[in-house]
Amino acid sequence: MAQLLRFILPLIVLTGGYLGYKKLSQEEAKERPKRPESPLIEAQVSTLERRDYQVTLESQGIVQPHNETSLTPQVSGRVIHISPKFESGSFFEENDILIEIDPADFRAAKISAEALLARSEAALAQEEARAEQALLDWNDLGYTTPPTDLVLRKPQLKEAKANVKAAQAELAEASRDLERTKILAPYAGRVKERFIGLGQSVNPSTNLGDVFSTDFAEIRLSLSARELPHLKLPNNPEDPPIPITLNDALIENSDKSWQGAIVRTEGSLDEKSRKLFIIARVDDPFGLDQKNQPPLRIGQPVRAVIQGATISQVFIIPRETLRRPNQILLVNPEDSTLKRQNISPIWSDRENLIVTEDLSEGWHLITNRIATSANGAKIKILINQPEETKAASKDNPQPRA
Repeated sequence: MAQLLRFILPLIVLTGGYLGYKKLSQEEAKERPKRPESPLIEAQVSTLERRDYQVTLESQGIVQPHNETSLTPQVSGRVIHISPKFESGSFFEENDILIEIDPADFRAAKISAEALLARSEAALAQEEARAEQALLDWNDLGYTTPPTDLVLRKPQLKEAKANVKAAQAELAEASRDLERTKILAPYAGRVKERFIGLGQSVNPSTNLGDVFSTDFAEIRLSLSARELPHLKLPNNPEDPPIPITLNDALIENSDKSWQGAIVRTEGSLDEKSRKLFIIARVDDPFGLDQKNQPPLRIGQPVRAVIQGATISQVFIIPRETLRRPNQILLVNPEDSTLKRQNISPIWSDRENLIVTEDLSEGWHLITNRIATSANGAKIKILINQPEETKAASKDNPQPRA
């Protein structure tokens, strides 16, 4: 009997322990709450669609005058008058008298040349009369042979005519020198700087001052080899100019702008940068005819905006949607799952990347920052995000994907 009890008692204890463990496990399973499902990632999206995109090119340059001249006199003398229009910054019109040189010596030279011409003309008249008289005398003497040139005084007559021409040339030179005592403006322009003063003696090598024209200004701009295919440049004189907008680069956030046109290109690429330089023109840069136009000053730096060619049927990807260099996040419209997509843009600017391949119309592009997620993650698309939510998301951005 004792042996039977030793066998039965352990069996009873094991059975009781198993039943107690099973009961406690069932109670714990009933009390344990179910784990909640992971929430969907919320994302704002835009739908991909092909559109036409107009390329905008940007460049910068320095405003230069169309013509710039260092004025020098053609005669020597003392400066007796300087026009108020020949002050630094002053405007002048074509043929305005800017400087006058003392004309006294040149007037005397002209009078002397006039007297020489009168004497030469008188000598020519006398020689012509002598030649006529010599012919009459030859005929009266009854000679049957023709008279020689010496008898007719042709050498003397030829010399007298030459003296008249020389006197005329000397008078013309004296008259020109007298006219050159007045320095005239070669074109309508503006004085850059004046170098001489009243009473100063000058000669043909003296620089009186620098002036430049005001009819139009030019800007030399550069384009890279990447930009050239998107712009049809005027290579021939008959090609139409290309409109261009110039913005002030001297003052930050300036609203000043000017309208111009690309009129020609330089014939060769720059050896160092391999860029092509183009020439833009702005008419009436100082606003002399258009009073409401701000002046475009010589030497002023400007930024140029050029409307290039239109690229048809492309995807326009905003730069702010990039997650990594040339990588965006897409949502499959069929199952709302996430897909990371690398793109190869054919063009880019400050705000957008232009893509023609690797994307499909109808897919959704995620435009906001979302939590880090792998490919295939479920995405909840937000149609309209409240303004307060947008503000909160800006103050507390989620980790970048």
